[in-house]
Amino acid sequence: MTAPRKLILTVVAASLFTLVLVGATAALMLAGEPDASGVGRSAAERIVVLIVLLLLASACCCWVIVRLHDLYAASPLRMAEEVTATLAHSGLRVGEQGAAELRVLAQAVNQLLALREASENDVAERVREARASLEEERSRLAALMADLSQSVVVCNLDGRVLLYNQRARQELAAGADGGHGELLGLGRSIYTVFDRALITHALERLQQASRELGETENRQLLGSAQFVTATPAGRLLRAHMSPVLGGDGPHHAQVGGLSITGFVLVLEDVTSSNERHARRDALIQSLIEGGRGPLGSIRAAAEMLSEVADMPAQQRNRFLRVVHDEAAKLSAQFETAASAFSNDLRERWLLEEMRGAEVLIVAARRIGERRADERRALAVKTENVDEDLWLRVDGYGLFQALRYLAWRLQDEYAVREVRLSLTRSGQLAQLDLSWLGTFMNNETAMGWLQDPMSVAGDSSPLSVTDIVERCNGEIWFQRERVSHRAFFRTMLPIADAPTDLPRAVIAAAEGERPEFYDFDLFSWSAASHELDDRLLSELAFTVFDTETTGLQPTQGDEIIQIGATRIVNRRLLRHECFDQLINPQCRLSPQSIEVHGITPELLVDQPTIDVVLPKFHAFCADTVLVGHNAAFDMRFLQLKEKQTGVRFEQPVLDTLLLSAVLHSNQTTHRLEAIAERLGVSVFGRHTALGDAIVTGEVFLKMLPLLAEMGIRTLRQAREASQKTFHARLRY
Repeated sequence: MTAPRKLILTVVAASLFTLVLVGATAALMLAGEPDASGVGRSAAERIVVLIVLLLLASACCCWVIVRLHDLYAASPLRMAEEVTATLAHSGLRVGEQGAAELRVLAQAVNQLLALREASENDVAERVREARASLEEERSRLAALMADLSQSVVVCNLDGRVLLYNQRARQELAAGADGGHGELLGLGRSIYTVFDRALITHALERLQQASRELGETENRQLLGSAQFVTATPAGRLLRAHMSPVLGGDGPHHAQVGGLSITGFVLVLEDVTSSNERHARRDALIQSLIEGGRGPLGSIRAAAEMLSEVADMPAQQRNRFLRVVHDEAAKLSAQFETAASAFSNDLRERWLLEEMRGAEVLIVAARRIGERRADERRALAVKTENVDEDLWLRVDGYGLFQALRYLAWRLQDEYAVREVRLSLTRSGQLAQLDLSWLGTFMNNETAMGWLQDPMSVAGDSSPLSVTDIVERCNGEIWFQRERVSHRAFFRTMLPIADAPTDLPRAVIAAAEGERPEFYDFDLFSWSAASHELDDRLLSELAFTVFDTETTGLQPTQGDEIIQIGATRIVNRRLLRHECFDQLINPQCRLSPQSIEVHGITPELLVDQPTIDVVLPKFHAFCADTVLVGHNAAFDMRFLQLKEKQTGVRFEQPVLDTLLLSAVLHSNQTTHRLEAIAERLGVSVFGRHTALGDAIVTGEVFLKMLPLLAEMGIRTLRQAREASQKTFHARLRY
């Protein structure tokens, strides 16, 4: 039906209704009995009927008005909110509801949205093609950072972390009581881990060094600074600081004529080497102090024996006994020291601790490499390998020595197969390079061990003996005529298995690498604004949720799970999360178990709220809290302030209230409904971490919609939230 025809029918219907109402009223007023005795009764009846008729007419009019308001007033407002949401997030469509005209309008809007989405997809495809090389470089950087054995942290000038690798997170958290590793994350301050004065002093040293080098040289090379500090876990770290250069800007600093935007920290754990140096210093000091007395006695006795030529035999024997006893005492002291500190004393080269089995694997691979001048590679087999042995060796040098001996056997004696074995022999490790069938004399073997290594174009001034001695070992040639086997046998000291091996890098979920870099943070200055006047897009957020034993925090219900994730620079960091079950030390109601599925058995060995809440407070440091119906969760946290000594004073934003600000005409603001309106996939509901992730996705979708309404700062978001009806709820 067309609009003019509907309008004509509406006018005709309204006119007919008015005529009928007026006619009925007139008929009632004129109708009645003619006799005088019935006038009062007839008038009263007419009035009652008239009132009933008017009430029915009013009810019909009210129903028509309500219906028309819903069709032509409320529905357009809801459609307007949906259109606003679709403009901010492609892929969404406007629901076809209300009057037929509005449904036609919704179809037209959806067609326009489809055209816009097609255009956006075309532009996005072109952008993706243009950024392909950049993303490839970022992926390489992420892979490199993840696989580095060193710890690397990159910060801006405010000390905010904008890049780190997993090794840094693990090393700074290793053995730390209270989970200090949680303080390292994108957007967090490095000063929660390192003393601010250390960083400031290192930057000053960079500036001083740049002045000494001169501006011309600075533009070619800006040096680095070093300092040693301790982690919260008590580990000693040597930090190498280098500046990150950039252009001019408000958040840059001038150092020696160059503009820097931040700094890179490369961290090295020097705890073990520092302990070895301390033991070596203690040994030297003990030898000096302990040897002073015996040497003085020996010197005095020797002087007496040399000065007195005709000394009586008994006196001479006494002095000789003094010399003998003191020399024996001094020798015993040196032997004891050498036995106790042999590895520390004999370490003359940078040695690395390696598992013996890994040494053989790498050596076999090096020996078995095909050379350009050989048609057939040398076969290598391993046998009798003790998997528990650890060695402290110069790995590269030892591999070169074994390859040199094996390849020389192939070149000069046509040996086609060698075997490697590693066994324990007393307090030493026995490494054999053996072969069958071809013998050489001892003089030739000794020459090979003493000659500078040179094979297949690779030459070195060092000999095999030099390499083995560098590893504090011995090597010789030996043959067994019965088994027709000859071998070079190397004896190496056994190292203690390290107790502080770096933990393996945690792989990301679903085979993807965690995103640990965000270079846009270079332009963010923490001191540039007060918190309330900061743009929402600049702030870091902690999105959290709790699961509880019930819905009455003041009636004894307790928190049984806290889940949280972080948003930095408008990105949800799924890999920086907090997920902890809590022992409530009270019973769980069957109704709550049906909701979250957490049974009492899962909570038996979990920590209590006294332990968990301080860790969660540290995880939330320097961020704005975000939750859905956050008043409920905050009430539980506030009731634990006195018990735990932890007070949450961060600003709080509530997605329920923000939804009421954005979509005031919607009938529901449940998390599922908001997620559906904004095109967010809902998963893991009624688990604390799952709800936190969904809330974070919803919050990110809300930010551009809030900006379109003029709500851009934290203060504006909080003030708008407080004006909503839902802000009046109390728990």
